[in-house]
Amino acid sequence: MQQNSPLIGVLLMNLGTPEAPTPAAVKTYLREFLSDPRVVDVNPWIWKPVLNGIILNTRPRKVAKVYQEVWMEEGSPLLVLGQRLTDKLAQRLNANQERYVVAKAMTYGAPSVESAGKLFREKGVEKIFVLPMYPQFSRSTTAAAYDRLMASLKRCPHWPALNLLQDYADHPRYIEALVQTIKAQWQEQGEQRHLLFSYHGVPKRYVTEGDPYQRRCEATTQAVVAKLGLSESEYTHVYQSRFGREEWLKPYADETMRALPGKGITAINVISPAFAIDCIETLEEIDMQLRDEFLAAGGERFDYIAALNDSADQVALYETLVHENTQHWI
Repeated sequence: MQQNSPLIGVLLMNLGTPEAPTPAAVKTYLREFLSDPRVVDVNPWIWKPVLNGIILNTRPRKVAKVYQEVWMEEGSPLLVLGQRLTDKLAQRLNANQERYVVAKAMTYGAPSVESAGKLFREKGVEKIFVLPMYPQFSRSTTAAAYDRLMASLKRCPHWPALNLLQDYADHPRYIEALVQTIKAQWQEQGEQRHLLFSYHGVPKRYVTEGDPYQRRCEATTQAVVAKLGLSESEYTHVYQSRFGREEWLKPYADETMRALPGKGITAINVISPAFAIDCIETLEEIDMQLRDEFLAAGGERFDYIAALNDSADQVALYETLVHENTQHWI
């Protein structure tokens, strides 16, 4: 590639986060997030009155308290750790020659897709590889990110060339990164424990209608289990974060957590491969709520295995994904 060749854009997309751990900021975020039909596909004539009349008047204060428990000095963990990853990836990709402009954007909230687009335009980028930070595709996450991306381009008179990644649920570098972080945890704690894989849940109806999410989650678990050589009795696969009355993917994480000690499993490690970056669903729901439920049910040892975050393995994985998906442009 010549030095004066146009730079290639790399857009890392994640879900989003409130700008502050306050009820007002959380309300603003929840309004945008829960108004997306990809997230809640209930008839808007039914859903909007519930959202505006009940949820946005009761949930923000409760959710703000949750964010306050995990908020970092620099800001939201999702934002802070995501920016660290973005910066490290940019350094790796441009170590020998400046070829890439790396930016991150949120489907909901800031930084916006438009702000990333402005950066790309200023740098003369005309080709963009889009990498949603969801290892397993779902219509409620990856597809929602692409909806947001396309909406941002509606007023753009000149579209860039786009390469959209579907997911990386069973990519060898991803699986190896998960395996290594699990082994490191086992070595640090001095024992191998029962391994619980916890994925963010979705309504079962989504899968029935064709969403490949469950299949892709199972692909990740099975690939990791195979590399670790675990038997069926040495691991469990569950789904967390359900809400509402509709049936979600099973088995449910909270019910499983309460049941494990009764089956003689009192020492566990929990990993959540659906999250590239730690956030309230891992730092609070898993490492606080589910921990408490497990210990209250008779569990004795519980340790959460952190997301890959801005680790060297995660940077190397994303560098590989970028190279694999942009070589035809170089």
